[in-house]
Amino acid sequence: MVIIYLLISVALIILLTTKLKVHPFMVLLLVAIFYGIISGMPLNQIVESVNKGFGNTLGGIGMIIILGVIIGAFLENSGGAYALAEKVLKFTGIKKIPFAMSIIGWFVSIPVFADSGFMLLAPLNKSLSKKAGISLSGPAIALALGLSAAHTLVPPTPGPIAAAHYLNADIGLVMLLGIVISLGALGISLIFIKKYVSKTYIDPIPDVSDEEMAERLKSKPSALKSVIPIIVPIILIVVKSLLSSLLGYNQEDYDSFPIFIKILTFLGEPFIALLIGCFLSLTLPKKLSSNMFSTDGWIGKALFGASSILLITGAGGIFGQVLRDSGIAVTLGETLSNVNISIWLPFLLAAAIKTAQGSSTVALVTVSSIIAPMMASLGFETELQKAMVVIAIGAGSIVVSHANDSYFWVVTQLSGMDVKMGYRLHTFGTLVLGTSAAILLFLAYLIFT
Repeated sequence: MVIIYLLISVALIILLTTKLKVHPFMVLLLVAIFYGIISGMPLNQIVESVNKGFGNTLGGIGMIIILGVIIGAFLENSGGAYALAEKVLKFTGIKKIPFAMSIIGWFVSIPVFADSGFMLLAPLNKSLSKKAGISLSGPAIALALGLSAAHTLVPPTPGPIAAAHYLNADIGLVMLLGIVISLGALGISLIFIKKYVSKTYIDPIPDVSDEEMAERLKSKPSALKSVIPIIVPIILIVVKSLLSSLLGYNQEDYDSFPIFIKILTFLGEPFIALLIGCFLSLTLPKKLSSNMFSTDGWIGKALFGASSILLITGAGGIFGQVLRDSGIAVTLGETLSNVNISIWLPFLLAAAIKTAQGSSTVALVTVSSIIAPMMASLGFETELQKAMVVIAIGAGSIVVSHANDSYFWVVTQLSGMDVKMGYRLHTFGTLVLGTSAAILLFLAYLIFT
């Protein structure tokens, strides 16, 4: 019944947002409460889940969204994003922009969370599409899937690291497999993007007139100067990630860190790194004016635009938290764990739990803890087989990103998609990516084990 309730909830979200034009924040909040009631959750637990889901989601990515939007505003208004677009176009050409964005996203998401990566790269994505005169849909979904591929399949992102830990898998082998499988699946997804996604037209920057565009281009900074507010935060976050994953500087031992390491870990916190990116973005305009910082200026308009994204993303967190607290993941885990279908079992378990509750990391951690005691009985005993199980869980944790996933709302809101279009392009895209990864893994499993 919990699956039926979930399907009813998703149908309600689509109906209310697309047909009745109700604001997604209200829809997600009300549908989350509705699901909690019909699934039999205690009423006080529903209230607690709503508060926890909203608070934890915005506590985790709220500052990242705000600071990312400010960086984006300075990149766009100064013409810096267009300078970057021109440079990228020289290397890729108009027809290869989705390919370029997918690879950029893939690299960025190894150390940086997908939400943060999309926020950082959205201005470049829009500028490339505008400069090339193509729809934003292809580059946006290519970027989203590139970020998802590395985020779920390539350590040192937290999900694959946790899964490898639970299953006692070799990290190096997981990384090697993850790189090969994720890039292969991304290549298949790019065909899907070219043949299907790109057919849907989305105006990259519908609110900028030709005159304003010409003005920005006239005073734009260099491409090198423009990339600094993006690349410096990424480098800082990467350094922190490497300190933790490779050198063993974990937060529980923070008091014993040398002062230099403490400074680096502080600077590598995503919101601190992005705050530094904000200060660096102030160097992009030829001349700073107080108007840029006013309520009606660049920052004011950026924050006004971010408010809707924040509310909707937080409401997506509410829906996901209510689903998690309803026990749907446990129910699905117990149901599917009784079926032995080789390497497809961890994939299907992860796909079911990801679809049900929204978080890829939760799906990776939950399924790896369910599978861990069963590894020997399922026949997964060699180091290669253990690594393959981690990748299978990672592939399943991509399938599918929809309304209960905060990333769905970040991608759709920053790309000008409504909910129906988001399901048709982004959700379908994650299905293609995750399933492609699973099929490639299964072929490798048949050949090498």
